[in-house]
Amino acid sequence: MPGLLLASMPAYILAIFLSAFLLFQVQPIIARYILPWYGGSPAVWTTCMLFFQVGLLVGYTYAHLLVSRFRDRPQWQAGIHLTVLVVSLLLLPITPPESLKPTGAGGSPVGGIVWLLLVTVGLPYVVISASGPLLQHWFGSVAEGKSPYRLYAISNFGSLLGLLTYPVLFEPNFRLGQQTGLWSVGYGIYAGLAGLCAWVLLRARRESGQLDEENVELRTVALPAPSTDRILWVALAACGSVLLLATTNQMCQDVAVVPFLWVLPLSLYLVTFIVAFDHARWYFRPFWIPLAAVSIGALVYLLNQDFSDDELPLSIQIAIYSVAMFASCMVCHGEMVRRKPHPRFLTGFYLAVSLGGALGGMFVGLLAPKIFTGYWELHVGLMAFAALAGICLRRDVSGGHVSEKGRALAYSGGVFWVGGMAVMAFYLHAHFAEVKGSAISSTRSFYGVLRVDEGDAFTDDHYRALYHGRISHGRQFLSDQFRRWPVSYYTEESGAGLVFRYHPARRDVGSPSPMKYGVIGLGVGTLATYANAGDTVRLYEINSQVEELAREYFTYLEDCDGEESVVLGDARISLEQEISQGRSEQFDALFVDAFSGDSIPIHLLTREAFELYFQHLKPDGVLAVHITNLHLDLSDPVRVLAEELGKEAILIEHEGEEYHMNYSVWVLVSDDRKMLDEIVFDGWMTPWDRDVPKDIHWTDDYSNLLDVIE
Repeated sequence: MPGLLLASMPAYILAIFLSAFLLFQVQPIIARYILPWYGGSPAVWTTCMLFFQVGLLVGYTYAHLLVSRFRDRPQWQAGIHLTVLVVSLLLLPITPPESLKPTGAGGSPVGGIVWLLLVTVGLPYVVISASGPLLQHWFGSVAEGKSPYRLYAISNFGSLLGLLTYPVLFEPNFRLGQQTGLWSVGYGIYAGLAGLCAWVLLRARRESGQLDEENVELRTVALPAPSTDRILWVALAACGSVLLLATTNQMCQDVAVVPFLWVLPLSLYLVTFIVAFDHARWYFRPFWIPLAAVSIGALVYLLNQDFSDDELPLSIQIAIYSVAMFASCMVCHGEMVRRKPHPRFLTGFYLAVSLGGALGGMFVGLLAPKIFTGYWELHVGLMAFAALAGICLRRDVSGGHVSEKGRALAYSGGVFWVGGMAVMAFYLHAHFAEVKGSAISSTRSFYGVLRVDEGDAFTDDHYRALYHGRISHGRQFLSDQFRRWPVSYYTEESGAGLVFRYHPARRDVGSPSPMKYGVIGLGVGTLATYANAGDTVRLYEINSQVEELAREYFTYLEDCDGEESVVLGDARISLEQEISQGRSEQFDALFVDAFSGDSIPIHLLTREAFELYFQHLKPDGVLAVHITNLHLDLSDPVRVLAEELGKEAILIEHEGEEYHMNYSVWVLVSDDRKMLDEIVFDGWMTPWDRDVPKDIHWTDDYSNLLDVIE
């Protein structure tokens, strides 16, 4: 049978590689497709990851049952799998239909996202998820004496390539509809390769007369792994999954929810699988465990710098998060592979690994938002990692795998390990206490963590501030003397304040005309304080908890002299629905001020979004875009969009006496050149950093965060 083996290897390698490539290519494609539908929240990616982890578990379970129930009948394995594969082809292409787009506000969108994913990619995803363990088992049946575990490294290499090529090749060069179409074509090619692998399996059985590689001798020698190892498989896989998702959440909440910040940690996560499964020599404990300890120490330090005056460069922050996650996952997966079973039990091992991944995803995606009022799952994951690594080292010592001298050194190291865990717990708790700080209310939802802080009580400077993550989303003085003052990003000298000072409706100070203006992003409702009697202000807010906090702890909405209303739901969807109903709001001004943490919902800064805004503005209306950001310079994409639409744009950067209270950067875009010229003439305009903006053209189909990182 050597000739058949030689001919079959390329088919199995290509099928396993392509299935893994498609498995991880579909994740950013679909998540990127539906991200604008659900407000650009980091939880969209977390929910997608949870679905895909559960889908992987279902696929591995299907493969395990297929192999275990029909172990001696490979023709049944092949027949059932090919039948399911043909049925899944009928569901292509995987482009999400517009009918599944959310239509309004409500509770958590998790159910809607899961249903959308189930309808569009559910069955194809389960089929290609099963391909890894199933085709590896078939290969083991054809290639006696050859370990199929190295094919898992090939599988993870395909997954890694699928991820890395998305942001650099597919996203910038193909529209979203083309991406889903190309994926569907690739899936069809995979179906053909899977059919070829099934044919090789059945032919090998006929030629050899053997049922599979597990002959009588092998059945008596190969023993299942002990239950403690099985528990560790699940626990280590779950810990790695928690660290991956928690790290991704942490990075996305303060930058932006974009494929690059999904792909980077997930790619590093996959690299740990590739390295760990390729050969045992690559997981060298004396290197990886100290690296994990040092990088986690740096990460804990970084967490405790959340509220410091000095902000580390974004590249260094991402590097610290990435190295800590990579080294920790390498330890988790390396320890897991050290305990892998005989290939006879391959599908059960992969099932345990996928179960752990799914449990980690459920903890971060479903349980943590219910039991935590902050992003504390990273803290839990770090402590769990330290405990699991210690357990693995302790079991090797107690199991007699080291000499007496080595045992003494191990026990001494154990003391330092426990001491290190205590120090880490102390500083993680310090970060927890600092975040809680002066908070009088904390809440968490699909859209992130909200916190209301209070300070300077019993003084004229008594204030409250709303935070999303660690970024202020507005504040208010509470004394009767100052409560109507617009502060923080919205002072009278800010870009927002200048709109009201110079707008034609307010030029006649003695008898101003009524204004109608819209606000995308409620915050604490500060912009409502600019409304005069007779004015109308319409505020769009995706998170109902923001409105609840704004009304309970702040008074800007209550004190509004005009008519205010809050529209719950994603602003773009709400504005699109109003246009589809034949209703343009005809705003005098529209303020785009929707942020999550310090991140930006990219779908609010695309050409399609700007075209929508101007459909709702009067011909001389003003679009005011808030671009204050710690890490990103958003002036160029906004300026380019203004030029593409034939509008004039000016930059307004204002810094008051207290940076944290009054600093802001706005871009005003309008056809009303008279108003903008008056603002410039009076000296309010800030010169652009460049005479000619960077050539940055963001659309719903393409945006590149790397273009705007400072």
